[in-house]
Amino acid sequence: AKCQCKTVPKERKNCGYPGISASECKKIGCCFNASVPSVPWCYSPKQKKVKKVCPTDPHHRINCGHPGIKPWECTRKGCCFRAHPAGVPWCFYHRNVEE
Repeated sequence: AKCQCKTVPKERKNCGYPGISASECKKIGCCFNASVPSVPWCYSPKQKKVKKVCPTDPHHRINCGHPGIKPWECTRKGCCFRAHPAGVPWCFYHRNVEE
C-alpha cells in the first residue's frame, strides 16, 4: 500500500542493492523513491497496522468457546462475548483489520 511507503527519508531501511531499478525494487516488495539524495532509494515498507475487532455480523463468528461458557471465561481466553442472537457462537474470535 502507498501509505506503507510514506517514511521519513532518514528512517529508511535499505531493501535493495546499489543501482537497483524502481521496477526491480517494487518486484521484491520494497518501496522506491529516488527524490532524496544520500538515503536509500529502495527501502523497506512500514509494517501494516492492524487492530482486533469483534465481528458485527453474528454469522461471521468463529467459535472460541463451548456451550454454557461464562463471559469471564471467554474474555480470559482473549475472545469476544455477546449473548445474542440464538443459534450462533456467543464466545467467538476477534478479526484483525488493517488500520
